[in-house]
Amino acid sequence: MAGPLIPLTPLTEDAATCEGGICALPDPGTPPAVAQPELTLISFPTCPFVQRAVIALHERGAPFETVYIDLADKPDWFLALSPLGKVPVLKVERPGQDPAILFESAVILGYLDETLPGRKLFSEDPLTRAYQRAWVEYASAVLGDIWKLSTATDAAGFDAARQTLRARLAPLEAEVAGPYFAGTDFSAVDVVFAPAFRQLDVMETLRPLGLLEGLPKLATWRAALAARPSVQAAVPPDFTARYLAQMRKNGAYLIGAA
Repeated sequence: MAGPLIPLTPLTEDAATCEGGICALPDPGTPPAVAQPELTLISFPTCPFVQRAVIALHERGAPFETVYIDLADKPDWFLALSPLGKVPVLKVERPGQDPAILFESAVILGYLDETLPGRKLFSEDPLTRAYQRAWVEYASAVLGDIWKLSTATDAAGFDAARQTLRARLAPLEAEVAGPYFAGTDFSAVDVVFAPAFRQLDVMETLRPLGLLEGLPKLATWRAALAARPSVQAAVPPDFTARYLAQMRKNGAYLIGAA
C-alpha cells in the first residue's frame, strides 16, 4: 500500500511544483519582444519585380525604407551589393550582426514570408506552396512577354508579342478561383501578378489591347488586384508617366500608334 503523498517543492524558481500527482508549471509571463530587423529595399520606380517585395511588405505591415537608383547609371555602392546588378535588393540589418544582402524577388518574398509577423502569403502545406511557387515562376514569364509587347518597335513585332502574351495568359483562366487567385485569400501568386496587370493597365491608357477578351475570371482578378491597397501603394504616384516615358524612350510602337 502506498504511503501518504509528500508535497514537493520546486528546486528553482523555474521548476514545476507537483502535489498529488499533478504538476503545475510556473507562469512564464509575457515572452520578451524579438527585435525586428531594419529593412531597406533598393529599388527602381517602374520595376515590376521590386513591386512584388513592396506589396508583400505592405501586406505584413512591416516598416521599411526605399532607396531608388537609376538602372541606367548604377552607383558603385549598388554594384558592390548586387551580384547581378539588378533590383530588388533587400538590405537586412539586425542588432549586433553585419548587414545581410538579399537579391532576386522570389528569394526576398520567401524570406519576408518566413520572418515577418502576420498572415503568410505562401501556404503552410508543402504541395500547395509548391503549386504557388510554380505560378510565381510563370508570372515572370508573363512579365517577359509584357516587356516584349511594350518594347516592340513596329506593327509586326507588336502583333506577334500580343499574340504570345494572349496565349500565355489564357491558361490562367482555369486556375483563378476569384476574386483572387485562390479565392478570397490574397496570396503570393496575387503579389507577383499584380505588377504585370499594372503594366497592362498603363498600356491600355493608349489603346485597348483585348488581351483578356473571353477570359472573365482574369478580368475580375485584374480589377481586384488593382483595388488592393498594398498594390496601389507599391509604386510612386507618377508611375504611369514614368512607364510611358520609358516606352517612349524605347521607341515603342504602341506609343506612336496610339
